[in-house]
Amino acid sequence: MERAIAGIKPEDIRVSVIGTVLDRNEEGTWLVLDDGTGKVAVSSEAPVQAGVNQLVRVFGRTIPLEHGVELQGEIIQDMGKLDLELFRRVKGLKM
Repeated sequence: MERAIAGIKPEDIRVSVIGTVLDRNEEGTWLVLDDGTGKVAVSSEAPVQAGVNQLVRVFGRTIPLEHGVELQGEIIQDMGKLDLELFRRVKGLKM
């Protein structure tokens, strides 16, 4: 299910989000994404090549926490070539 970060619900099982990497650990197994609606922590078993300020899409499993959710990233895609403004306009047209 495609979601905005602010729209992720604890009962969601798997979601995809597109956001900018705000922070990451040195090993690349932990990221913080921001999509303009909120921020979410993403953990990964394998190192991720995404750097800070890079646009990525994460497909992941939600992990409910006391104050929100975290994502266990299963697939992380580089979306650097995506025209984000056009993408948002097209999403706004979907019914």
